[in-house]
Amino acid sequence: MVEWRWGAMVSLPEELQAREAAARRHVEELQEEAAELALRLEGAREDLSRLEITRETVAQVLAELSAAEAEPRDAAGGAPEAKETSAPHGVGVMTVPPWREGLVVAILPDVYRDIVEIIADAPGPLQAKQIVPRIGLPTTTGKIEGTRGKLKRLVERGWLDEDTPGQFTLALQGPGRDRVNSL
Repeated sequence: MVEWRWGAMVSLPEELQAREAAARRHVEELQEEAAELALRLEGAREDLSRLEITRETVAQVLAELSAAEAEPRDAAGGAPEAKETSAPHGVGVMTVPPWREGLVVAILPDVYRDIVEIIADAPGPLQAKQIVPRIGLPTTTGKIEGTRGKLKRLVERGWLDEDTPGQFTLALQGPGRDRVNSL
């Protein structure tokens, strides 16, 4: 065995073994830090998703209250005739209006329009987890749940159907395949 001198007599294999052990401890410490950061990042993403959904819900409720108070009626007391409308803007405006004859998919905010177009192009029903990567989002729980909330909103508003729980298709009475494809 060859002995190296660094102040005291230590063998080269012992020195390498000590350095390897120190490097291993350092790697384990960094892995623990990375795991903790990954958990914190996922939590922050979920917080962000909840805040986005809350903001959208508040805007929707305010818009519905505002629309209910200011909805004009025709002479017979019924709802006014539907017209093709442009995308809504401003605070207190419903971002996803209920579908009615004359509305086109272009009225929807970008992410909702993307979701409807993806479903229109699909050969069959889609789940939220299948849609998330197609709209360019990471497939994290928060993004899947946020997208599921958007899908449910589109169902509530008549743009999509959910015949089987978690399986989304175009609404038959809603925008229909011809209107979506004629964007």
